[in-house]
Amino acid sequence: MTYFIIKGITDVPEQQVPIFLLVLLIYLITVGGNLTILLLICLDGHLHTPMYFFLGNLSVVDLSSTIITLHKVLIIFIAGNNTVSYRACMIQMYMFASLTGHELLILTVMSYDRYVAICKPLRYYMIMNHRVCALLVMSCYLMGFVQVISPIVIFSGFSCFISNEINHFFCDMIPLMEITCSDTSVLEIVFLIDGLFIVTLIPFILTFISYIFIIFTITRIHSDTGKQKAFYTCSSHLIIVILLYVTLVSQYLTPTSNHTLNSKKLFSLFNTAAVPLLNPLIYSLKNKDVKSALKRRLGMIQMWSQ
Repeated sequence: MTYFIIKGITDVPEQQVPIFLLVLLIYLITVGGNLTILLLICLDGHLHTPMYFFLGNLSVVDLSSTIITLHKVLIIFIAGNNTVSYRACMIQMYMFASLTGHELLILTVMSYDRYVAICKPLRYYMIMNHRVCALLVMSCYLMGFVQVISPIVIFSGFSCFISNEINHFFCDMIPLMEITCSDTSVLEIVFLIDGLFIVTLIPFILTFISYIFIIFTITRIHSDTGKQKAFYTCSSHLIIVILLYVTLVSQYLTPTSNHTLNSKKLFSLFNTAAVPLLNPLIYSLKNKDVKSALKRRLGMIQMWSQ
């Protein structure tokens, strides 16, 4: 096998232009929104805190994931080129799986950050110092890159395929496993251990434990204002965590058949397009610090223009 054919989101001619415009709009807003968040965090000193350090890394992951997956969708619509080389397909699959692991792990670290901020506020900056934050983020990237090496190496050894057409809009593990006629039993076990337990279940358990302590601490706060403030600091993160885990479970942990591949593509589109789009929107619309930083930057730009 030297190349694959990407089937795309839909093969209905009447749906091509509307889907292209929708994907292009999502792509531009996602890239623009995450770049804005990154620039604000880098330029505004008020956002140089552990919480926004992790948020900045989350924006990097979302930005990279969007570019890696959606650029091929746009190329298919614009140039009509729906082929991808075998090597490029393996690289795309590896990068997407790695970035998904990065996002889950960084969200787990962010839940720990919220736990320390709410449950141990007086020791927050001592616990979440620069060295600890840097080590946590580096560990997330390292684990994300390492954990997908085994499945990719195993799959790259497959030489038997019943077709070279991938019923998806990018190279992903499940659709590629559907078109191979090689024995996938070892790959399925490795994929289950790496994908389910290491990158999904363990981060979910750690996030769940953090929120148990957070909720317990919030219930012990006597004033309603204090409870609202504590819940406000972690509500944006909780929304993103719920959305991401729901889409991943629907995409990878449900039975796969020919009639469910199209529905899985919709969940994958939501995971690769909507979630990175919602991250900057949720954190900017619900976060007073980000909105204040944006107003300060816009004010400075207005002063310079005058």
